[in-house]
Amino acid sequence: MSDQEKDLLKVKLDQLQCHFTWGPQKENIDLDDLQQRLEDTIQTNVKSRGRSYNQLAFVNCLQGNCEEAIQNLQEAEKILKENHEDEFEKRIIVTYGNRSWVNYHMGQLTETQSYLDKLERICQQFPDASRYTAMIPEVYGEKGWSLLKTAAQYYEDAKECFKKALEEDADNIEWNFDFATVLSRLETFSGTSESYKPPQSMKQLRRVLELDPDHAEAMVLLALKLQECNQTEEALELVEGALQKSPDLPHVIRYAAKFYRLKRDVGKAVDLLKKGLEITPNSTILHHQIGVCYRKKLLSLNKKPQSKRPSDPAFQQRAELIELCKYHFKKAFEPRPLTFIRAQLDYARICSLNGEYAEAEEMYNNLLQLEGLRPENRQEICADFGLFELREKKSESKAITHFLEGMKVNYNSKERKRCRDNLMTITERHLRRNGRDSKAHGVLGSMNQLDGKKREAIENFAKASELDPDNEEYLSALCELRLSIEADNDCPNKS
Repeated sequence: MSDQEKDLLKVKLDQLQCHFTWGPQKENIDLDDLQQRLEDTIQTNVKSRGRSYNQLAFVNCLQGNCEEAIQNLQEAEKILKENHEDEFEKRIIVTYGNRSWVNYHMGQLTETQSYLDKLERICQQFPDASRYTAMIPEVYGEKGWSLLKTAAQYYEDAKECFKKALEEDADNIEWNFDFATVLSRLETFSGTSESYKPPQSMKQLRRVLELDPDHAEAMVLLALKLQECNQTEEALELVEGALQKSPDLPHVIRYAAKFYRLKRDVGKAVDLLKKGLEITPNSTILHHQIGVCYRKKLLSLNKKPQSKRPSDPAFQQRAELIELCKYHFKKAFEPRPLTFIRAQLDYARICSLNGEYAEAEEMYNNLLQLEGLRPENRQEICADFGLFELREKKSESKAITHFLEGMKVNYNSKERKRCRDNLMTITERHLRRNGRDSKAHGVLGSMNQLDGKKREAIENFAKASELDPDNEEYLSALCELRLSIEADNDCPNKS
């Protein structure tokens, strides 16, 4: 095959709907962790095996294991034939797309074309399909699931996929549950539209249980939402029922453990999580949740008078809990350095609590180097790093820098508000001591500017410049703001 024919083949491949064209690529996926999670899902969740093998093939191909990827795709095809015989051609589109790509990466270009030919024949039966792919519910559903499985920055896209799938097949249990899951997760993220509404996921989870009253994962997820709304009696019944129906399903164990931890039954939560680790020993989520449980015990212990004598039982218990927290948080984030931000922040907080400032500072600096973070994650890193500099390192100037960096992320979240509130506390304290503090007025000017309050920003920068006339930063900010206001006045219809 000539280079021109190969390039033409690549153009065709780029038109496919499959894991190789859906966005997440090698640079922004924790591949080893995703591989482990997919293998765990294959082991423990029969319903998800076909799509898990499909995504695992993609991961293996990115890692250079193309022969294993072919085996994964053969398993996916076998499962689809066994479980979805009546709608096999609808379900196989993504698998054949992946197979085309893997063969292409292996240099098997004739095989690549043969799978493109298969896709072309399948797509002819769908009126709105393109030559090689059809955006039908089965494709939207698998795309949504793969994005949901990859990382938090893809949840919004996953939600839209499930909505599309349900538009044509409103009673599909699988997509209804996946839609409920992504809604539930987005509701926990500060700044998302879901976080400002009454939980939409509750209605969606009840819909799943209408379609399948024995859906244990839906039961425990609904229980957590009910717990948030203080409907504890129904929540407890759901958790107990789910554990009876699916006592060995890791997701059920994990959500049930969270329920008991929030119920302040930390011992029961730890017991459940340890049972989960027996089933999936490499689960990063379970390790993180165990760390959170031990931290809860540690913080409770810290409320009591502390002894500095190593022979004291309370001193020993505190030291043991700190090591347990660090161990489990580390087990959670080491396989997921790009995506498990919360576990890394939790580890840094424990280091800070234990006076291990160099390790905490290194963790914060590493986190700030990451790209492609959700905006509230970056804001949280800045807020935490700022408080660390303020409280532990006693560096107010560095703290201010980090809080302002958090505010620069233009995303309305509680983490941005946390950065702003800390800056206000600092500036108000300075101005109470000295109303002519130029730095305090400069910080207020920066905050006003980041909040879009240009005239207030000009007032504060003008005051700061009056008090510190040689400060080029204040003069530059003033000039920029005045030019911006002049431009706004020249364009009165500008939104």
